Amino acid sequence: MANKLWEKNFEVNAEIERFTVGRDREMDLYLAKYDVLGSMAHITMLESIGLIGKDELPQLLAELKNIYAVCERGEFVIEDGVEDVHSQVELMLTRRLGDMGKKIHSGRSRNDQVLVDLKLFTRHELKEVADAVKVLFDELIQKSNQYKDVLMPGYTHLQVAMPSSFGLWFGAYAESLTDDMLFLQAAYKMTNRNPLGSAAGYGSSFPLNRQMTTDLLGFDSMDYNVVYAQMGRGKTERNVGFALATIAGTLAKMAFDACLFNSQNFSFVRLPKECTTGSSIMPHKKNPDVFELIRAKCNKLQALPQQVTLIMNNLPVGYFRDLQIIKEVFLPAFGELKDCLQMAAYIINKIEVREDILDNPMYDLMFSVETVNKLASEGVPFREAYKKVGLDIEAGTFSPDKDIHHTHEGSIGNLCNDRICELMDRVLEGFSFERVIEAEKELLQ
Repeated sequence: MANKLWEKNFEVNAEIERFTVGRDREMDLYLAKYDVLGSMAHITMLESIGLIGKDELPQLLAELKNIYAVCERGEFVIEDGVEDVHSQVELMLTRRLGDMGKKIHSGRSRNDQVLVDLKLFTRHELKEVADAVKVLFDELIQKSNQYKDVLMPGYTHLQVAMPSSFGLWFGAYAESLTDDMLFLQAAYKMTNRNPLGSAAGYGSSFPLNRQMTTDLLGFDSMDYNVVYAQMGRGKTERNVGFALATIAGTLAKMAFDACLFNSQNFSFVRLPKECTTGSSIMPHKKNPDVFELIRAKCNKLQALPQQVTLIMNNLPVGYFRDLQIIKEVFLPAFGELKDCLQMAAYIINKIEVREDILDNPMYDLMFSVETVNKLASEGVPFREAYKKVGLDIEAGTFSPDKDIHHTHEGSIGNLCNDRICELMDRVLEGFSFERVIEAEKELLQ
């Protein structure tokens, strides 16, 4: 059995160890390659202040690159008896390089080591989420433009209200994602600050060069105050959780609409056969299971910030083992959201819109406001026009004029999709992903 980083001359009770380690070894597999990246930056800095020899650094970096490649291939494992990813990486180094491998922990604690791992993992995943949001956004804009002239009922109180269009419906969710991306950008900027060098939360007596590791890892800045750096554990996950939850909220609402519009009672859209499932006893059924699962998964994801908050909200300053449990709800959340985004983009691309919806006279009354407005524009006082149309409806003599012309910004006839696309492009530019990509690439060369 491998020694633990903190082990002295006694063994911990096996049941206590099982309980305290919990699912940490499983969760740490998410962090493996980021632990290696953080170690590469850290030892480069240690060499600059004389804690690692000039002849030792190239050997350590070369071996860490080998371990990184193992992670990239999906072959990294945390062996039985090894407590966590940090211990496994150090064990692999010492097997190849002897005592030299034990030098990499100087000037840091597992506290700031896991903090930097989480930051590096999170910023990578946030970029992937942003990329997936953009794919769905593009599909929605394309569909909005394709069906911009196809009218559909708009609803309030789930009752037919006024004319809407599929251009508006698809475009509304595209613009919603644009606002959601602002939350994601804020989460990214809060994440992209370097906690390395805060050690156990109170700094180090070694003359660490924290700016150097900040630059090497492509962070925008460091978390300057070492106590605050540790306070960021949990806070970062909560704030990122809110960003993921707001995207999930948009997806869940869109999925509910799609389920409703696909039902026979509405029959506004058709899902391709390969995107539906059947019934074991009803041969006519084509169920929108993809959208139903997106709705359920995204509703679950909207609980993420509350889950994180309830784990960490009554903890005083400093590290506590409670924070370990946050990993279990936080780390898998990115994969779940990306999966929902990818499936939503796929099915939106395939969805078909019925263009003859308004042939059904049940929707005639939704044009009543158009008639009121037309009368008002001809000089009839609005309240009188409203009363006249209301009486015609009651008498069964109302005749709709379905040739409508809305011109103001964001309306049926002026979707402003070009401006929505400009908004999305500006938000994406604000992430500055390129700096991080270049820094990691240079570190691994």
